[in-house]
Formats: sequence, C-alpha cells, structure tokens
Amino acid sequence: MSETWKSTTMPAVAYLKSLPIDDAESLVDVELPVPEPGPHDLLVQVEAVAVNPVDYKVRQSNDPGGEPKVLGWDAAGTVVAVGELVELFEVGDEVFYAGAIDRPGTNSRFHTVDERIVGHKPRTLSFAEAAALPLTSLTAWEGLFARLGLREGATEETGTLLVTAAAGGVGAMVAQLARALTGLTVIGTASRPETVEFARRMGVTHVVDHHRPLPAQVAEVAPGGLDHIFGTAGTDRNLAAYAEMLKPFGGLVAIDDFGPVEIGLLKAKSISFHWELMFTHSLFRTPDQVAQHHILDRIAQLVDEGALRTTATQDLGTINAANLREAHRILESGSTIGKVTLSGF
Repeated sequence: MSETWKSTTMPAVAYLKSLPIDDAESLVDVELPVPEPGPHDLLVQVEAVAVNPVDYKVRQSNDPGGEPKVLGWDAAGTVVAVGELVELFEVGDEVFYAGAIDRPGTNSRFHTVDERIVGHKPRTLSFAEAAALPLTSLTAWEGLFARLGLREGATEETGTLLVTAAAGGVGAMVAQLARALTGLTVIGTASRPETVEFARRMGVTHVVDHHRPLPAQVAEVAPGGLDHIFGTAGTDRNLAAYAEMLKPFGGLVAIDDFGPVEIGLLKAKSISFHWELMFTHSLFRTPDQVAQHHILDRIAQLVDEGALRTTATQDLGTINAANLREAHRILESGSTIGKVTLSGF
C-alpha cells in the first residue's frame, strides 16, 4: 500500500437485511473502514457506478443478517494505492471494472479490486459513461468470442445472430460488438418504440417483437435460420423456439437464471448450449483471469476509436442510499433501456 495513503472511514451504501425496495431500510447510508488492498489489489477512489440486475437479485436473495453488505458490480475511478505485487497499474491511473461477486461491492467511496480484472478507463468517456460498460462488455465479449467461438475481426464470416432484449445493457453490447467485430447480421428483440430505436442505434439490423411468436418473425428476415443466439432473458420459455430457429450445429449462449429445461430439444440439430457468467474468472481465481483486464483494455480502445459507444442512458446523481433505491426500483420494473449510473459522493 502506498505510504502516503492513510486508512480512514468512508461513506458507503449497504443493506442489512433483505427488504422490498420501497422500504426506506432496503438500502442505507453507512460509514465503513477504508479497505486495505491485498497483494494484487488496487485501492480505487470510486467516481461513478452503474447498477445491474445482479445488484437487486443479491439484495433480494442473500440476507446478511444485520451486517452491512455493500452491493455494486460496475465502477470507474482513480487508483490511489496499490498492493505489493501489482504490475499493470500505477497510482493515478483512471480505471473501470466490474469487480467480484464474492467481495464487497463498488457502492463505496473506496474499493479494492484485483488488478487482473480491471481495465484502463476509455479516455473519451466520463467516469459515469465508463462505469456503464464493464460487466455488460465482459459478458457480451466472453459470450460471443469464448463461448460461441466467434473470431474477433472476422468480418468476412457471414451468418445470423439473434440477441434477446437488445435494448438492455448486455443486449446492447452484444449488438455493438457483433456489428463492429464480426460479419454477422444482428437480429434483436424489442417491443416498444423507444427500445426498438435504441436497439437499432446499438447495431441491430432487424428487430423482432419478443411479445409475439419468434419463429415466424425471424423467418421473414432470416429464412435460412439462425447461426447463433445470445439469450439474455426468457431462455427457458423460448427454448423450443430456439431449437426450431437455429440451424444444425448452431450455438446458444444464455446468461439468465432459470430452472430445469428440456435440453434434449437441441439434440436433433446438434445445437451447442453454453452458460456465460463473467464472475466465473474471479469466483474461481482461474489462471486466465487476467484475460478480463485485456478485454476491458480492448473495449476502451474500441470506444476511443469510435467503434463502440457507452450504453449509459440515465444518471441519477450522487451515490447515496436514496438514489440507489431508485436505481434498483427502475431495474426491478424490467423496463430499463441501456444502463443506469450514479456519480460522486
């Protein structure tokens, strides 16, 4: 840790027990000790955060029994101290990252994070604009290139990709990456005029309505069938439709949560099924977790080159309990477009 850095207390937002978001005690302002960075950790002064469905899912399902638990898995800020084994960053670097699900979250003034899952912040974005990107960019990148096996930059390869909820945080990044780095035709699902418009701005070529049967709509724009599906929501409900729409030897990657499904529906066409969870690297301390550092640096490069844009659509102001309760409420409504951010303390 830097000798000039003195540990003090810091403002943070936490929850003490699982409560409905309309309860004033569901998220509360607290003071906590500034964390001490481990050997591979950065101590980051958090300037902005974004909110994801994982935030409210953890709040709803993981009761901390009265101990303050800090949520938040997207942040951008400045490195103020480093652990003794840190090699990739220096004090003063501006960074963005999604953190680890089994460590305290980013809704605090200072936050420790393993350098191997952190990227250098895009120079052309504000802290809030950058905070909207890490979790969804890692999920989209890993789903497309590690799970489905697409090749970055293979714009000569043709085919079709369907992404569900294309106006959501992950869907919008899937569409942008596929459009920028592959030759695929991107079909996205959306149902409202504003989500259709946002999905098209994010790179979707054709839009189909997920409130109506998908096979007939997809057949109109991809009569030969789909090569790939990136499922962000409703995978269990749509599995039979996916089996119908995918070509033989097609691929399906899913990020949503659901119970048992009839996976045998995919056998006749030898369709491959993949899970994607960007926290797997940090949760299991995989030897290749530094891949996420390289992905985020590549995302920053693509943003600064103008190939990708931020998906931040709404900033709710200061990082405090009241504003984070509103952010959770918006996400729980299921009608979010892009990403909700908060800035400063």
